[in-house]
Amino acid sequence: MTKSTLFVALALTASVWAMPTHAQDASLADAANLPTTTTGVAGQLRAQVLLDRAQFSPGEIDGRIGSNQRRAVRGYQIARGLPGTGELDPATWAVLNADAPAAVIAYTLTAEDVGQAFAKLPRGMLEQSKLKALGFESIEEALGERFHASPVLLKQLNPTADFRKAGAQILVPNVADIPGLPKASKLVVDKSDSTLTLIDSAGKPIGQFPVSSGSARDPLPIGEWKILATAVNPTYHYNPKLFWDADPSHTKVTLAAGPNNPVGTRWIDLSKPHYGLHGTPAPSSIGKRQSHGCVRLTNWDAERLAAAVDASVPVVMQE
Repeated sequence: MTKSTLFVALALTASVWAMPTHAQDASLADAANLPTTTTGVAGQLRAQVLLDRAQFSPGEIDGRIGSNQRRAVRGYQIARGLPGTGELDPATWAVLNADAPAAVIAYTLTAEDVGQAFAKLPRGMLEQSKLKALGFESIEEALGERFHASPVLLKQLNPTADFRKAGAQILVPNVADIPGLPKASKLVVDKSDSTLTLIDSAGKPIGQFPVSSGSARDPLPIGEWKILATAVNPTYHYNPKLFWDADPSHTKVTLAAGPNNPVGTRWIDLSKPHYGLHGTPAPSSIGKRQSHGCVRLTNWDAERLAAAVDASVPVVMQE
């Protein structure tokens, strides 16, 4: 028996999942569903899905080792009483995989999925303000948002799939049934680590998300702030006077709601004027690019966060 044949046999013996109609596409998914693998795209994909399910978000799931994954691993380790190395060592891998489900599962595309009104959006604020909604630009983007994954990863999982065909089965990260977080007692935004951590009443971390927070021009407002309100699918009120890099010819405009709205699908308003915790139309940028002072998360993490806080939860921003 060759090494590759043995690997496939082990994958099938594991019985984590099987899907004969995806024989051409299943190799990456089979490998990701084997809890023994820690290397390559398959191993990192499994780790990222399980971290996301444990409420220690790696941001956009892409199957690649990066800063967001290391932050998620470190936060998970600290919460579980393990050394916070940020590396997927054997001890961490064992805890992460204990009683863990499949990392990749099958999903059948619906008529609602493929029937959305996809359209390329203009880049400028003034042009976007003329639109009635700021929806998804493609089915791949919509599915990536739903399953917390990069469109590139979805293509890797499904190289022969037709994403525009209702009834087609595709392979996706297993994140759709992640339970909601318990109510947090405090939020801590750490500038140096680019993370937002939810703390419970005993002072223990119960979840962590990667964030983009501030820049040299628009620094994160260090201190403790209050949550004033939460907006679901907010509109965005653009005021060029608040942005040092705005076009001087711009005027105030209001942008419609939608996942590609500049503040995404959630806005958590803070007692610091013009500052909030919010989503983004660019999930791949989170934890890697600076912001204009606010704290940006992926839309799915912003939604999880908004459901776990209210006006009683203080927000501590620290260096």
